[in-house]
Amino acid sequence: MSKFSKKNYQLASDTWDKLERNAIYKIVKSGQYTMGEKVRKFEKEFCKYLDTKNAVMVNSGSSANLLIMAALALKYRLKGNIIVPAVSWSTTYFPCNQYGFSLNFVDIDKNTLNLDIKKTQKAINSKTVAIMAVNLLGNSNDFRKLKTIAKKNNLILIEDNCESFGAISNTNQFTGTIGSFGSFSFFFSHHLQTMEGGMIVCKSKDDADFIKTLRAHGWVRDIDKKNKIYKHSGNNFNDSFTFITPGYNLRPLEFSGAVGSIQLKKWPSMRKKRISNANYFKKLFSQLNDRVLIQKEIGKSSWFGFSIILIGDLENKREEILKKLDQNKVMYRPIVSGNFMKNPVMKYLKYIDNKNYESANYLNKNGFFIGNDIINLKKNIKLVYEIISNIK
Repeated sequence: MSKFSKKNYQLASDTWDKLERNAIYKIVKSGQYTMGEKVRKFEKEFCKYLDTKNAVMVNSGSSANLLIMAALALKYRLKGNIIVPAVSWSTTYFPCNQYGFSLNFVDIDKNTLNLDIKKTQKAINSKTVAIMAVNLLGNSNDFRKLKTIAKKNNLILIEDNCESFGAISNTNQFTGTIGSFGSFSFFFSHHLQTMEGGMIVCKSKDDADFIKTLRAHGWVRDIDKKNKIYKHSGNNFNDSFTFITPGYNLRPLEFSGAVGSIQLKKWPSMRKKRISNANYFKKLFSQLNDRVLIQKEIGKSSWFGFSIILIGDLENKREEILKKLDQNKVMYRPIVSGNFMKNPVMKYLKYIDNKNYESANYLNKNGFFIGNDIINLKKNIKLVYEIISNIK
């Protein structure tokens, strides 16, 4: 067995260097800590990179999902159920219920880990208003088909893209920019790290303006004079304290905006390193294709991490493998939530149970993932490969 590298195989590492630290020092020196110029600059740069028109930064990806649901319920006055995959993070789901929507759970495709297209079509009913497509672990959904389904059924298409910044769909668009709304996360373990932070991308400027008021107390001071949701009086004293939505305080700090700009500039280089690790992972694990399923790309994945689903003679041997990984100081996690419907929190949620979750249930028992990073992980990946290969 290969000798393991001195550094443990972690799920993620800090991608900061002196550039990010110097940016923070400049913020401290300026005395402008709260959301301001640096956040607005990052929002514009984010739009330019993704070739989209409207981006609103918030304090987390979870908050991004919350404000998207708020816009659907308050601005569009929608009621009903939203299609969601059975495998995702908790705050994909909670904001839907918090704004009165029922969760319409659909199984995933075991190969891509994203929505099962056929089961999605079957789950749509007369009260379905939207599809929340979660791009899991860096991998795009099949948006050629999902866009057709959404259009045919007059549904709003939303993307939870918190794990998939930089992925490219089979529509040749960046994920997160395909639906009417897309959410992003910049948490420590994600592709861009502002440590805490998120972004909402909107097709419509009106939607972006509405979300900007929701982001900060419901006031109008953050929206341009030219907008369609509020006519400024011209009296700054009054306009600065006029509230038009039942908002929150979900603003990011200037630190996050400044660091986000630097991370975005570094992204092309960071992406190359992630893809290099991914290519090695795919090459190695393709030799175990009768024992292990790895994630099948749709378009071009940005490879958040490496999922492993045990099949064939390895089925039901996850605990044995995880014990070996522990012994070799390899970090691992469930594939996001496993089947989220197995969680005790379900007793608090309003949802539709479509009864058929074969792939999510299999993943729940036989799946786990290991990390990807911007450092060379070939020795570490090979160790995991050898551990699994040696299981009889």
